[in-house]
Amino acid sequence: MSGEPIPVGLSTASVWPLRADAGFELAAEVGYDGVEVMVWADSLSQDVGALRRFSRDTGMPVLSIHSPSLLITQRIWSPDPETRLRRTVDAAYDLGARTVVVHPPFRWQLRYGAGFRELVAELEAESGVEVAVENMFKVRPPVGDPERRVSAFGPSIDPTDVGYRHYTLDLSHTAAARMDALALAERMGDGLGHVHLADGTGIPKDEHLVPGRGGQPCAELLMWLANTGFEGQIVLEINTRRVVSQAQRVKDLAEALLFAKLHLGQ
Repeated sequence: MSGEPIPVGLSTASVWPLRADAGFELAAEVGYDGVEVMVWADSLSQDVGALRRFSRDTGMPVLSIHSPSLLITQRIWSPDPETRLRRTVDAAYDLGARTVVVHPPFRWQLRYGAGFRELVAELEAESGVEVAVENMFKVRPPVGDPERRVSAFGPSIDPTDVGYRHYTLDLSHTAAARMDALALAERMGDGLGHVHLADGTGIPKDEHLVPGRGGQPCAELLMWLANTGFEGQIVLEINTRRVVSQAQRVKDLAEALLFAKLHLGQ
């Protein structure tokens, strides 16, 4: 069991619609151990030089980078998903980040999907950066049976069905997928190196609630990680876009950090 405390970082997605620089500043103000950069439409999140400067000025290391894998980020850096992933790994290497978070391929990305497992292994071997594939969820179609859910990802929303060296476990996604988060963590085994800590109520939507405000076993997972010698990283990826003030955003970020540290025994 490692004697080092498990680092708890803040995703820059947690401060949206504020930009990446605000993510670094708020992480430092509240007391996080570092930052995960979500690469998306914010030009600052795409600028390695700017990110290096934010990290230096705030004292917040870049723990991880989230590849532009969302539907709304399909043209960030390149329309080619392989190029986007390669650029993310390069950025992580340049910034000293341990991990790249990436979603499984969309079902329609046939060429990318066919070679995705091999591409991930190649990038990890070349760079030393961990490419941690994230669990996803099905969504409710716009019409038809309200209980029916469909997947946009291939071959599965569960990356352990394919098998990768490293995984990201996202608890907002397990909520939306109605998956057992603790059972998924056990299936990921030693490959579990990164956790997106958030909560959800079980509706087919990526809620990213402050942990403790939904139905996920956030506390149980944190205690399990602490007791099993987890040597990865935990990143709070919560939704604060509807807060009424900056003070409320800071309060939510602080509550999320306190929840994590408390249940990690830190």
